[in-house]
Amino acid sequence: MLYADFEKRLDRFMLKVDIETKDGITALFGASGAGKSMSLKCIAGIEKPDKGVIQLNGRVLFDSENRINLSPQKRHIGYLFQDYALFPDMDVEQNIIAGLHHLPKSERKSKAKELIERFKLTGLERSRPSTLSGGEKQRVALARIFASQPEVILLDEPFASLDTLLKYELIPYIKDVISEFGGDTVLVSHDVSEVLSMSDRVIQLINGQARDAISADEFSMIINKLHDKSVLNQGN
Repeated sequence: MLYADFEKRLDRFMLKVDIETKDGITALFGASGAGKSMSLKCIAGIEKPDKGVIQLNGRVLFDSENRINLSPQKRHIGYLFQDYALFPDMDVEQNIIAGLHHLPKSERKSKAKELIERFKLTGLERSRPSTLSGGEKQRVALARIFASQPEVILLDEPFASLDTLLKYELIPYIKDVISEFGGDTVLVSHDVSEVLSMSDRVIQLINGQARDAISADEFSMIINKLHDKSVLNQGN
């Protein structure tokens, strides 16, 4: 379980995050600039909150009062960046092997092969990221995350750079992959359809303020009511 209760001063507002995940996918939903990606960066250790506590499965990652701030490498968090952050000078196999540093060198090739097959990347082992499609890059990035055996996965606008058709082809696949992971996942998105398709529960982030978590069904009802109200207003 991921628990994050922290504050960080941004240019336009104070970001106040209060997240407690459960099994499955928790969506952090809000408009662009609401503080969603910054929240993930603080959880991952890329950015430092001004104050607060972040814990993962009972392990303290950040505690401002006790001056604890683990490096990203020590947090055991898998972070899927918007641009996938693949190493451009490495091929697909090498990018995946980069996530296997916890294994003896003699075992990394065989494990990478397993992941290449699992993520449907067979035949692309020697390809560089610049030659891959958006969907292929995403699968390589996910394979590298799984290689590192994270305790939680953070997905930062994972479909933002994909065209609409490819996005809706990949959503069921990515959801299946995440369900195989078995741990907690936090999805950041400003797209209602992505949130409804992917998540089990939703936390709305409005001007840096996190609302209480609600189920995906409750979120869907809210969206439908807003839509119905908008249609009525247009008809008046």
